[in-house]
Amino acid sequence: MSGCKHMNDGAPEEEHEVVVVGAGPAGSMTALSAADRGLDVLLIDRNPEIGVPVRCAEGVSQEIEKYIKIDSRCICSRIKGFITNGPEGTRLIVSASDDLAGYVLDRRVFDKALAHEAARAGAEVRVKSRACGILKSDGGGRVRGVYVNAGGEELRILADVVVAADGVESRVARWAGIDTRLRLEDIATCAQYLMCDIDVERDYCEQYFGWEIAPAGYAWVFPKGEHCANVGIGIGGNLSTDNHRAIDFLNAFVRDKFPDGKIIAEMFGAVPLSGPVYRTVTSGLLLVGDAARHVNPFSGGGIQEAIQGGQIAGEVIARAVREKDCTARRLREYERRWWKEFGRTLYAGLKVKNYMLGLPQPEFNRLFRSLNGELKLSEYTERALMKEIAKKNPKMMLSMLIRTLKG
Repeated sequence: MSGCKHMNDGAPEEEHEVVVVGAGPAGSMTALSAADRGLDVLLIDRNPEIGVPVRCAEGVSQEIEKYIKIDSRCICSRIKGFITNGPEGTRLIVSASDDLAGYVLDRRVFDKALAHEAARAGAEVRVKSRACGILKSDGGGRVRGVYVNAGGEELRILADVVVAADGVESRVARWAGIDTRLRLEDIATCAQYLMCDIDVERDYCEQYFGWEIAPAGYAWVFPKGEHCANVGIGIGGNLSTDNHRAIDFLNAFVRDKFPDGKIIAEMFGAVPLSGPVYRTVTSGLLLVGDAARHVNPFSGGGIQEAIQGGQIAGEVIARAVREKDCTARRLREYERRWWKEFGRTLYAGLKVKNYMLGLPQPEFNRLFRSLNGELKLSEYTERALMKEIAKKNPKMMLSMLIRTLKG
């Protein structure tokens, strides 16, 4: 049940009001939000450097600036919109009416900056500190802290609330009794290269759809400056087999599109595409980010939801700690609020994804033909884009409505 070799009650002990496990955007934002409200917060990360390794295409909508100011040092490219390349050569160009749809970030810089902001707000930040088990109350009904291996030394860290921000595989949540397992079809396995010496659209992110390119997924090209880009592919986890892995499809894509490009970095990871389907709190514990499945299944993006969810989590935790009530019932305010803020959008994204994956190839091609052309959005958000897609495809709207009523 844990990764601690000598987990025992004799380990050195310390106490904080909140301990956040994982210093990605969701974890750091939770730490920042809670520390800003005067709580004693410890933010730990197992890696020696925050922001490394990068497991993300690094694109965000401008909408994120409603929740956090992005330092210009974190921005690699300012994006006017997306170009979606479908089967049969169809092309949908979606642009923001004000010519700023979003950014391609440098996640190494962005993640460090966010952790730094949490530290400035009063949180203590520690790297090379791996959670390896959880502490529970004598009755076993409530999480009371975590066991941590910090550079070979094991510690017992007590906390009023533990925040599981440890990613898609969240061991912290599993140790607490929350089932975080995913079916293979609810995971995208991803491979990405940072490439240079390639010709790309400087002002647009590009996506490529087609089962021969990326089965149950898509390829992407996100510009990161002059003649550089993140080039990646995500495929359905249930379709990944020997010689048909994400890396195999990526290599084929790169040979076709950028045969003379230079690969200067490789990244691999998994993205949860299940939608928000299980509980995200229990007594003394709260889940954020990928651990909470706060990723839009339609796009695979989750940075903005990580920031929104972390902000909400910090606010709820602060009130719960002050009220000396960190029970599951009290922490469910977090679930109600994230569902109201962005949960419905994630659920809609799941419906759109499932609809598209269920289409026979001729219908799939017909869907992209209906989208061929240009589209300007006054509100450049995933919600607005999904609405426009649905408007152009009344059959899709009807099908999703029927499935929702049946389900």
